[in-house]
Amino acid sequence: IDLFQSLLEASASAIGCANQGQASLKVVADHIRSCGFLIADGVLPSNEGRGYVLRRIIRRACRHGNKLGAQGSFFYQIVAALVAEMGDAFPELKSQQAHIERVLKAEEEQFAKTLEQGLKILEQDLAELQGSVVPGDVVFKLYDTYGFPMDLTGDIARERELTLDEAGFEREMNAQRERARSASSFGMDYNSLIKVDVPTVFLGYDANHGNGKVIALYKDGVAVDVLKEGEEGVVILDQTPFYGESGGQVGDRGYLLAGGSRFDVRDTTKTSGAFVHHGVAVLSDLAVGVEVSAVVDETLQRATGLNHSATHLLHAALRQVLGDHVQQKGSLVDSQRLRFDFSHFEAIKPEQIKALEDIVNAEIRKNTPVQTEVMPIDEARKKGAMALFGEKYGDTVRVLTMGGDFSVELCGGIHAKRTGDIGLLKITSEGGVASGVRRIEAVTGATALNYLNQAEEQLKEAAQLVKGSRDNLIDKLSAVIERNRALEKQLEQLQAKAASAAGDDLSASAVEVKGVKVLAARIDGQDGKALLALVDQLKNKLGQAVILLGGVHDDKVVLVSGVTKDLTARLKAGDLMKQAATAVGGKGGGRPDMAQGGGVDASALDAALALAVPFVENAN
Repeated sequence: IDLFQSLLEASASAIGCANQGQASLKVVADHIRSCGFLIADGVLPSNEGRGYVLRRIIRRACRHGNKLGAQGSFFYQIVAALVAEMGDAFPELKSQQAHIERVLKAEEEQFAKTLEQGLKILEQDLAELQGSVVPGDVVFKLYDTYGFPMDLTGDIARERELTLDEAGFEREMNAQRERARSASSFGMDYNSLIKVDVPTVFLGYDANHGNGKVIALYKDGVAVDVLKEGEEGVVILDQTPFYGESGGQVGDRGYLLAGGSRFDVRDTTKTSGAFVHHGVAVLSDLAVGVEVSAVVDETLQRATGLNHSATHLLHAALRQVLGDHVQQKGSLVDSQRLRFDFSHFEAIKPEQIKALEDIVNAEIRKNTPVQTEVMPIDEARKKGAMALFGEKYGDTVRVLTMGGDFSVELCGGIHAKRTGDIGLLKITSEGGVASGVRRIEAVTGATALNYLNQAEEQLKEAAQLVKGSRDNLIDKLSAVIERNRALEKQLEQLQAKAASAAGDDLSASAVEVKGVKVLAARIDGQDGKALLALVDQLKNKLGQAVILLGGVHDDKVVLVSGVTKDLTARLKAGDLMKQAATAVGGKGGGRPDMAQGGGVDASALDAALALAVPFVENAN
């Protein structure tokens, strides 16, 4: 149809082929639509959920492009044609064109690294295949090791008129899941065992202490009437000021008092509408039905709330600096730090980290009130409140606003009263946690000051080590680095002289086998680079020769083999290296004239070196 004509032409142009209605070209043109809309909707390639669907579609398109002769990345180049065709009807495509292109290009490049190697493995397995069914373990190996979705392997198999052993693939998948479950260890999940019909009333937005009635007690997942002194268990109250872990914010800690009884709350979670206080009865018994005074650890709660508020400011700053495609993918907030996971396709640059800190700290210094409102969810959406994908919200929601309209999000957590209460935000790390998902960790307030004070102390210590000061530390370090480089060059020169001297002595110990000089020698304390240089020197001295040198360096076996070029047609250094490296419990390989390897079994080194003579004797 007309809609696809421009996409087919753009696909053919990007691939570098003629538009002749090829089936593979139609696949590429169709898949660019799916991928474009998914990415515009906030989906990024990953190994689960919608992200995995996107990854499979991208990889299938790349595979069909490769069949048509595509060289390098091509799929992302078709986005412009998609925007031109459908951008007026779907403005999100226009506004996120650059983002869509970056995501597709990054995924293409990542897949290209595994595609070539995986295809070689598949071709090898298919060449050895007996019958018309590709075994399930082969399909699983390609999936598990090289990231080949089963349908991609199926496409290739169908081209050869082969079928897949899908049942065998599922058996391998189930076995892997079972291994994963066996390797995991979890404590008791009280939340899945507790059945309480009456929801807990939460008092924590207005106070960090209050009264409540014990409506249920559990020990080892079983309901009990009394928790005796010293016993661990959980307490359910009809109302509580303790915040139950949710939205990334950890649960509150503190204690419950009832007459002469005390229950230390070490964590608080939620199950359905009930708040679950985990802890231990440290003083006297605690019984169902008694009234308790619930007291939250105010210091911990306050510090946690400040970190939670900082995540909202950070989220808004990320969207300013990186783009509107940024979406929260998870968080963890406690009294010591904050951790924020978000969708993004590449590492954040140092200047972007600085921009994030500057924006957040500017909002903190404004010291604006943190406002919370409860309103219908439709009204919250009109207000521009951000919601987390995958979270379930009721008809009425709690909206948190910071810095005027700087940050507007749906949130049920505990927060600062004013942005200035946060004091300071300092990002401590940034990295990837999954494909298309980055993680920032940061500290605020007093913890951030402690972090900076420690950094200052380390700076002073570094300056003292190089006999400098904070002001001239960079110059001093540069001088030390230059001196080290000069010393390394001197060391290399000395090692080369030592190797040359050793070469003169070693060449005399070569033996002649079938008209070829064979030299195998042990030289400990030299790295691979020094041994390579020595092999080159020995080849020049010996003429037609096969050389195998090895030694122990830094508690590891180092091996180097060499064959003069006039012998490489029948004697290959790589073949000799594979034998020798295997003998010392390692691996190796290389070119026909030069190869390297190593291992861990130093006791077998002499036996490995002894393989050089029979290697030549047994050659054709």
